[in-house]
Amino acid sequence: MGDIDRSKPDPDTGRRPLLPGSSSLAVLLIVFLALSLLTLFSIMRSGAGHVAPDAGGTRAYSPADFPEIDFDRELLPEVEAAAVSDTPKTFRVRQPLAYEDYFPCTACHGEMEPNLERRVLEEMHDDIQLKHGPESRWCFDCHNSDDRDRLRLADGTLIGFDESYRLCGQCHGTIFRDWREGIHGRREGYWNGAKSYQLCSHCHNPHAPRFAGIEPLPPPVRPQFLRSTNEEATEDADTEEDRHE
Repeated sequence: MGDIDRSKPDPDTGRRPLLPGSSSLAVLLIVFLALSLLTLFSIMRSGAGHVAPDAGGTRAYSPADFPEIDFDRELLPEVEAAAVSDTPKTFRVRQPLAYEDYFPCTACHGEMEPNLERRVLEEMHDDIQLKHGPESRWCFDCHNSDDRDRLRLADGTLIGFDESYRLCGQCHGTIFRDWREGIHGRREGYWNGAKSYQLCSHCHNPHAPRFAGIEPLPPPVRPQFLRSTNEEATEDADTEEDRHE
């Protein structure tokens, strides 16, 4: 079958094609170019005056805008000491903050006969809602019944609360691997030096570890607002200097 000559009328209908083949491509290119220029023009015109005052990305934020987040936590003394000494770098684990008020557990449980029955706690620890794993899970799957100041691994090994990551890692192997490599969790210290690790229970409630919804932080400043933000900071600095003079 030979090529169709679009410059001549169709032999069946006698009509000439609306556009030759090359003209169709040219029209598409012109339409694409026009849309591209229109989009570019819209972006260039989208300055500060075209964005709602309460829209995200209109200003820069600093730690002072989030007082609920502790950005200035003090480092552990061992980490500070290792940073200025020639001793091998140390990696410490903080004691879980949640246990500071009632640790050691044996202060109350030392003379109590352990009750191994799974039940609703009514007198003490009645605020604990166990929502971690299967319904059959109970306190003594993790806590040691004979020595409450220790946790118990699946093989019976007893560990301290500062090694609770070993307990969590029995079931959460991939997360434990990421935590150990510094991908999951929080570190405090020096980029290429001594640092301390946060335990799983510093961020997760061990009895109900699933996080509730978290409100996202504001987006970064949009490019068209960078100049105005810097100018505001300069004006604030100049005003502060004038006050001191």
